[in-house]
Amino acid sequence: MMKAVHQLRTFEQLLAAYDGSMPLHRFLPGFFKKNRQMGSTDRRWASRYIYSYFRLGGMLTELNVAKRLAIADFLCHEDMSPVAAQQLPELAGLEQRPADEKLGALRHAGFNADETQVFPFGGLLSEAIDEAAFCKSMFVQPELYIRIRDEQVPQLLENAGQTFEQLSDHCLALPNGAKLETLLPEHSYYVQDLSSQHTAGFFQPEKYGKWWDACAASGGKSLLIHSLEPSIELVVSDIRENILDNLEERFAQAGIRKYQRKQLDLLQNNDQLLKHYAFDGIILDAPCSGSGTWGRTPELAQFFDKRKIAQFSYLQKSIAKNVVTYLKPGKPLIYITCSAFRAENEEVVEFMLDTLPLELERMELIDGYRRKADTMFAARLIGR
Repeated sequence: MMKAVHQLRTFEQLLAAYDGSMPLHRFLPGFFKKNRQMGSTDRRWASRYIYSYFRLGGMLTELNVAKRLAIADFLCHEDMSPVAAQQLPELAGLEQRPADEKLGALRHAGFNADETQVFPFGGLLSEAIDEAAFCKSMFVQPELYIRIRDEQVPQLLENAGQTFEQLSDHCLALPNGAKLETLLPEHSYYVQDLSSQHTAGFFQPEKYGKWWDACAASGGKSLLIHSLEPSIELVVSDIRENILDNLEERFAQAGIRKYQRKQLDLLQNNDQLLKHYAFDGIILDAPCSGSGTWGRTPELAQFFDKRKIAQFSYLQKSIAKNVVTYLKPGKPLIYITCSAFRAENEEVVEFMLDTLPLELERMELIDGYRRKADTMFAARLIGR
């Protein structure tokens, strides 16, 4: 009983201090540094509780913090925490049941446990998403996925006793939190989500083609397309110079030397820098809400202003309009988001088809929520 009271008090202190201005994984180290009285056990439980709490999303908001925390932790874990045991003694023994059974047990106990309330923007999701399944996926921490560069990686993980699942020759799934830096050589793998790796099927690069990764960020898609066809010439751009510096380091590690980097604001006219360029393919991994990744960062959903969806949609359409002018006829524009919102996915494709010289070849809602991965969207459009 006293343990539960102490843990609840620590959690409430943490919850009151967090304002959503940065992701939890960046906030927590600073918080614990300021509260050195918290031992390692306190820190571990506080971290578990606050992630569980945010995973409950908009469900059961009528309850007090202690009861909501207990229900959240019960739904998210297979062991009964001290707070859950204190607040929900009638559910003891059910902690290892599937989510559907746990939700049923909560309803039987008198709680209005409607999983569709978990995600506060359910009515705005892409049509291909199963809303109930998507909401229940929020109770589960996604896996850690890596793309391996060294065929010895699986054996090294086995030798270290690290559990993993090999999904393909190049993709492994590991429990989130696996300390890869202590298990594997630094340049033997990339951390890249399963759904992000899946987008490679949209590229189809030809030998010696010239491709533009327009919103390159850390270069994950560039590394992916280069692994498919090392002969391509790459132009990589981003509005942030420091991001491009990081990209250069990753390219050097991967042995990629045949590329140009450009710091570009894609909302502006860039003819002065791109006047003579015409590309055999453009990857537009567009700035977006990131809502498809909120299974990893559930706190972001709680602080998200849904008015930003329209802002992102406008931004994506504006960027698409500017980049398509540099696409050769008959060549692909690959549009990608890590969003679950229709306004950032299908509606942007509809805009491009209505207003730009593009034809749709294929598009897909990549349902990572069914596979402990990020939910993403990708479309392959061909220039006319």
